[in-house]
Amino acid sequence: MTSHLPNLLVPETAVSVAGLTASLQTLLEQEETLQQVWVTGEVSSASRYPSGLFFTLQDPEGKAALSCVAWNTSVHKLFKQPVSGEQIVVLGSIRVYPPRGQYQLIVTQALPGGEGLQALRYRQIRDRLAAEGLFDPQRKRPLPAHPTIVAAITSPQAAAWGDIQRTLKRRYPGLKVLFSPALVQGNQAPESLVAAIERVKRDGRAQVLIVARGGGATEDLACFNDERVVRAIANSPIPVIAGIGHQRDETLADLVADVCVPTPTAAAVQAVPELAMLEAEYQELRESLHLAMQHRLEQDRDRLRSLRYRLRRLQVDRQIQQEINALTWKRHQLIQLSNQRLQNATQHCQHLQQKLATLDPHRILQRGYAIVRQSQGNLVRSSSELQLEQELVVELGQGQVTVKVTGLSNSSNRDILNT
Repeated sequence: MTSHLPNLLVPETAVSVAGLTASLQTLLEQEETLQQVWVTGEVSSASRYPSGLFFTLQDPEGKAALSCVAWNTSVHKLFKQPVSGEQIVVLGSIRVYPPRGQYQLIVTQALPGGEGLQALRYRQIRDRLAAEGLFDPQRKRPLPAHPTIVAAITSPQAAAWGDIQRTLKRRYPGLKVLFSPALVQGNQAPESLVAAIERVKRDGRAQVLIVARGGGATEDLACFNDERVVRAIANSPIPVIAGIGHQRDETLADLVADVCVPTPTAAAVQAVPELAMLEAEYQELRESLHLAMQHRLEQDRDRLRSLRYRLRRLQVDRQIQQEINALTWKRHQLIQLSNQRLQNATQHCQHLQQKLATLDPHRILQRGYAIVRQSQGNLVRSSSELQLEQELVVELGQGQVTVKVTGLSNSSNRDILNT
């Protein structure tokens, strides 16, 4: 097929990306006022690398940010080492980094500038909420041992959501997961997080609530220090696990949550027990019960042998009759007590068997669900893995069938809670 494209006239003045970047680099780096410039701001993040100290300066209102670097030759000369949350004044020159088309300040000196506004606001909010008792350990609620429904709040595009799903499915097959999507970064994130928590509260089914996001710079986690979000977590009737990925500073959401862990995956681990562990506990209890019954029966046999021996040694008919009567009564008590204990043990064992049966993955198939595999045996988790006319093997509660794909859809069967 021959395509017909219109004749486009390219201006002779058009320049390449590299050419434009080089022009901007020359313009900025040769500007005298930018050769030695003092800049004041708040350190929002700082990281040390083999080549030097990289940090970000931010306006108090968070309206602008400047990337800064102090190379190793200058770091030891700094009067004040940049620390996240502190206000500093730095001296440096503007340089352009062409591979990314970014400009940065090459810092040669740093002076203290007082406590940063954002750090001050964080401390003021934290102190006020702490005075109200929102962070008291006595307010922390225990997590349910065996939840059947767990709710998760995070961004639907974030890797954290995938990590949570995989971890919950691996540790506790058959668990119901409710997803309440929210923004986890930006100016609209606090309002979005509060709305997501309210959706879960109104739904009322979840027994555990996970609030999570992946790692990020300090400024990216600002929404989890918002007072509205903190109070929404504190007022949640459902125990909350905070799985906010950050390296150093803890957020106010961490302090108010019932359980705080460093990653979304760790939050999923805290939410549910591992099925293999439950099975091991059941086997251990069953073995302990069996050994206890054997020990008790052996004690009863020894006592019975002792009574029989005493009976054979008695010469007087009256004493024999008395011992027979006593032995009969003791035997009756023994049988009654043993039957009662055996009945209690049997009921306990049946309870454990029923509990384990509810966790059996094959029960899911018996309720009408199915496992779909490709012809090579690989599990099918998404319609995006399939092609039309592809043959699949469907495993049912009893038996399996071979089917052919006649149509594809990307819709999900997960519950999505929306306002």
